[in-house]
Amino acid sequence: MSDTPAPGPARRLVVGIVDTDSFAKWGAHLLSAAPAAWSLELLVVDTPRTASTAQLRAAFRGLDDRLAPLASAPPAALTVDTIVERLRHEPPDAVLVSTIGPVAELLIEEVHRRVGPRPVVLTGLPGISFPAKWKGVFSRARADLFVLHSHREVRAYEELATENGVEPAFALATLPFAARPTQPTPPTRPTRRTRPTPPTPPTPDAAPRQRDSVVFAAQPSVPESEADRARVTGWLVDTARRHPSWRVVVKTRAVAGEQQTHRETFPYAELVPTDAPPNLVVETGPMADHLDRAVALVTISSTAVLEAAARGIPALTLTDFGIARPLINEVFVGSGLEGDAVDLVDGRFGRVRADWMTDNYFHPSADDDWADRAEALMESRDAGLLVDRPSVRRSHGGVLRRAWERKNALGAADRSALGIVATVMGTPVRTAKRLLRRVRRVLAPPVPTVIGAPTSQRTGGVTDRGQRARTEPGLPSVDRARDGQQELVAGRDAG
Repeated sequence: MSDTPAPGPARRLVVGIVDTDSFAKWGAHLLSAAPAAWSLELLVVDTPRTASTAQLRAAFRGLDDRLAPLASAPPAALTVDTIVERLRHEPPDAVLVSTIGPVAELLIEEVHRRVGPRPVVLTGLPGISFPAKWKGVFSRARADLFVLHSHREVRAYEELATENGVEPAFALATLPFAARPTQPTPPTRPTRRTRPTPPTPPTPDAAPRQRDSVVFAAQPSVPESEADRARVTGWLVDTARRHPSWRVVVKTRAVAGEQQTHRETFPYAELVPTDAPPNLVVETGPMADHLDRAVALVTISSTAVLEAAARGIPALTLTDFGIARPLINEVFVGSGLEGDAVDLVDGRFGRVRADWMTDNYFHPSADDDWADRAEALMESRDAGLLVDRPSVRRSHGGVLRRAWERKNALGAADRSALGIVATVMGTPVRTAKRLLRRVRRVLAPPVPTVIGAPTSQRTGGVTDRGQRARTEPGLPSVDRARDGQQELVAGRDAG
């Protein structure tokens, strides 16, 4: 009788492809949570918005042993063609395309056309993806599996896809970085208050610091206007003045010259007044580091609020600009986290409500099905039964059209002669279309999709019409009633 052990299942090779800061963080951390039997590789694609080395180091913090070395030595960005050739040379079992929409569409198409045997194509969106957006589905329709992060998101995207003739292929995964870290990482050091700088590498024996920070998670495009962003800056200044024992941290995702997933026109660092108090600081670096010393987190709608809630840190989603789809904040209705500038300056923050959590990002881990479904697709690939999903793009143009889409996705990173020809021919057409859209917006301005009016912690999330007449955030709150959810930080209450 032979003592040779029976062969085990073949080890899977799964390659992730990332570009911007948020997609790099999401893609790497999703793969880091993948089954231990998967071998993992991560590639960075060269695009106009590819994250800098510093951004990648921050994005790759806290990964498992398979990807942990990337935090100190992120891979260099590669061209699309170089990546495709690597996939052709050694086709993986699956590819995770974690990039912005135009790049995702290009990469998925290239894998379908040029890599054989074709790997399973996984994709998804980082952070909060509610309400469902057709653009996200449109760019990724040919992927075999689209990963989302809450039951509510899956239902919304399945409904949207079905309405538009796309067969749903959405899977559920716990938001990979919305979990309490096993070992807190040392926080970054304070920087000058008017300009963000890259994080200072922690020393190995650095001692954990006290919790003393209110962290504002900035977003590049929410709110959008300079006036609104200046208002937010003013509230943070008032908070710093009211609470001199706090560090009020404007946590940005990029320093000057770095790209982000969404373009930022009015950086907060440039809006901080010169007479701001010294305890107002602007910092970059991994969000986990800032949460290690946070007494509370504030944002409009950043995914960081989920990271804070997962750690039990009080939080506030500011609703002073209303509750609307462009603000990405309607998902927080009923969460217990909604509030306004008065709450912020008073030091009043919320706790996430249990009845909101299960349907919104805090479902039991047993509900996650993305890895099992990906494994089933890889088994179909092994058997030669993997079915190609059709594109939803109906435009024509053949080779020239593909060259245009490639140039649009890659910008200067595409140096092909055909791309130059497509640009010369397509740019006037695109300019004319954009001008026409602007004229239409002037003649018939779009009606904003407003879901609700501002709310506050003082009324337990109920629209606070009376208090809205008092918009000066520095004034003390009239109503100090607590509803069991709001929290005035101990020892630092207003007044």
